[in-house]
Amino acid sequence: MALLAGFCYRFLLPLLSLVPSSIMAMEVMAPTPIYALNGTSIRLTCTFNSCYQVEKKQFSLNWTYQRCNNCSEEMFLQFKLKVVPIELNRFGDRIEFTGNPTKNDVSFTLHDVQLEDEGTYHCYVMNPPDRHKGHGKIQLKVITEEPPERDSTVAVIVGATVGGFLAVVILALVVVKCIRRKKQQRLNTDDQKTEEEGKTDGEGNPEEGTK
Repeated sequence: MALLAGFCYRFLLPLLSLVPSSIMAMEVMAPTPIYALNGTSIRLTCTFNSCYQVEKKQFSLNWTYQRCNNCSEEMFLQFKLKVVPIELNRFGDRIEFTGNPTKNDVSFTLHDVQLEDEGTYHCYVMNPPDRHKGHGKIQLKVITEEPPERDSTVAVIVGATVGGFLAVVILALVVVKCIRRKKQQRLNTDDQKTEEEGKTDGEGNPEEGTK
């Protein structure tokens, strides 16, 4: 029972954080918190769901780092037509973009993790014509020694079951959102066309109003 409770706290809560908070905004999935061993490399995973295919000419991405809750965010990586790493003294050349935007993956790898790398990493994604900017954040914790191994057989079984259920729920929400959004955009387009046609008819027959 204690093992199951520990599993729920350590694994299920991060999984639940992946469920979209609103079906009207772009979904960005970023697990938090994550732990990295000092001196190793860690991949900070950020993926997104959008109703539209990624077009590199319009797609944009920003990664920022925030040391504390009240600290300002520092941008260290962006994507505009191509990946542009911004070398901060904090990271140097330890940042490597390991994602693929066309596959909805904008992850990066941080090499040679240092204690001062601990903090919050923000992932901002924009994929027009989607009007909503996606935002995900990862809380990185740096540890100096690996935790002791435990028998996690039960945890793995429960985690696989719950993880599969959550994946189905997220997929269903994405499908419903895309259908609603595209329907709403079609309605807005039809209303706009009707309004423009009305203006054209009113301006195109000035003589009829004087007869």
